[in-house]
Formats: sequence, structure tokens, C-alpha cells
Amino acid sequence: MCFDDWWIYALWIVGAYLYGALPVVYLIGRIRGVDLSKEEDMHISLWRNVGRVEGLIGVSWDVAKGGIAVVIVDRVFGLELGLVAGVGLAVIVGEMWPVFLKFRGEKANTTGLGMAAALAYQALPFLITPIAIGALVRTLPRFVDSRRTLDERLEFGGPPSLSLPLGMFCGFGLFPLGCWVMGLPWEAIAAGVALFVLIVIKRLVTGLREDLKMGGNKWSILLNRLLFDRSFV
Repeated sequence: MCFDDWWIYALWIVGAYLYGALPVVYLIGRIRGVDLSKEEDMHISLWRNVGRVEGLIGVSWDVAKGGIAVVIVDRVFGLELGLVAGVGLAVIVGEMWPVFLKFRGEKANTTGLGMAAALAYQALPFLITPIAIGALVRTLPRFVDSRRTLDERLEFGGPPSLSLPLGMFCGFGLFPLGCWVMGLPWEAIAAGVALFVLIVIKRLVTGLREDLKMGGNKWSILLNRLLFDRSFV
């Protein structure tokens, strides 16, 4: 690999980061007169405070965003798998720490799903199954509760849940194992590990200082954040 190749690769990575950092969900809210920059979860806030159509557009965009970059670099330009994985991870970093929102971004679970599906679709069942179980445990009681109205049953997000964040943790943790089991190249396995590490880091550090000031056992707070994506359960 010559020096000129490194410059080209760096441009791909920087471009992917800026693409991932585009605050589309935030901009949809601003167009509708709602500031989502201080919200804990922009997707849920967009659904609740702006509308279901806008919420679906926001979620769909973030899922597609991770996959589009991988598909373009891999299928259209035919670049090597290591760079394809690097571009996908750069999109994730842009979603988590976007320069356009002062590095206060989302946790990139949805974008991670899209990136993983495009990079290593063979291992997708290892990722999707725990998430689906967590989502089912969370939402099924609400859907079968006859005391709730249709709007309440269709409410995006709902009350705080432990099962869905745990399902996300298990799914992204199993994804690199799935890549290995399916016999995928080491670049895909390494990208799966890096994706999981990024999601764990984002869970652990977002708002940690404020939560530690509230007191409580530090290790318990970190464990809760790791497994359940919240400091106190």
C-alpha cells in the first residue's frame, strides 16, 4: 500500500464520519419547531412530540444510514473489506459524537443494525434474535392490555424497559461471535468487536458525571449502564 492510498482511505473515513454526523433526526424536529438536542433519545422524542410519520422517517433513516455507506463502498466501488468496515465504523462514530451537535449524539443502536446487516448479513440472526426477544418482552404486555387505548398501545418507546437494552447488549455482543461461526473474514469479526466496544463506551460515558453526583455505588451504576443503559434500575 503506497502513501497515496492512505490519503484516499483517510478521505473515505472522514467523509463517512461527516455523513454519519448529519443530524437528520434533529433537523426533522427543528423543521417542525421542536428542539431535540437536549433529549435523551431523539427517536422517541421525535415520535412523541412531532408525529409518528416523522418518527418512522427518523428511525428508517438512521437504520439505512449505516447500511448505505457500507453498500456504496463495498458494492459500488469494490474496495477492500478492511476499508469497508472502517467506513461503517466511522458512520457509527459520527452518529454517536456528531461535530454538528457539539459531539452530543445518539447511541447508534439503529445505525449499528444497518451497518451490521450490510457488512455481514450472514451473522444477522445472532444480532437480531436477542433484540427481538427484548422488544417482545417489552411491548407484548402493552399490546394485549385491554385497558389501554389504541394510541397507548402504539406509543413508541413506552415506559422504561430493562429487557430491550439488555437484548441490544446481548445482540451486539453476539454479532462478532456470529461472524466467526459463519466463517466470515477477520475484518468482519474485528468490525463486530469494534462496533460492540463503541456501543458499550457510549452507554458508559453519556451523562455519567451527572449520575455519579447523585450518589450510589459507582460499580453498580457502571454495571447498570452496561447491561440496561441506565444508571439506576
